[in-house]
Amino acid sequence: LITRPAGVRWFYRLRRPEWLTFEGAIPLIWITIFICGGWSAYIVWEHDPGSGSTWLLMGLYLLLEIITMAYTPVMFLFRSLTVGTIIGGTGALLSLILGLLIYPVSLVAFLLLLPYIIWSPIGTYTTWEMRRLNPGAA
Repeated sequence: LITRPAGVRWFYRLRRPEWLTFEGAIPLIWITIFICGGWSAYIVWEHDPGSGSTWLLMGLYLLLEIITMAYTPVMFLFRSLTVGTIIGGTGALLSLILGLLIYPVSLVAFLLLLPYIIWSPIGTYTTWEMRRLNPGAA
């Protein structure tokens, strides 16, 4: 999916919560989260490469990546903050499940997933709050 200019314009016209003072840092936050997530997956893979349980965990990492990357283009395509909130909430829930599954495998891999586990609900709440401020974009 690609992000179309009309979707970008739609999003930037929306009202934001007054407390959203960190919007400029969001790209850096996500870069950090992706690096940590990839490193986490690498550690899990190296723990037991090629086993069935490791492949299952890699599938969950991949699904989490797909959900995360779908957030912006799908929300922009439908011009719906509700869609964004659902996608964000799905990513938050999946990251928590993945974290619980990898914790017994590697504490370090779990700690590297923590930025996602912590940030995702913040991003989802921000989208939900924007939905409240922009009822026509819900």
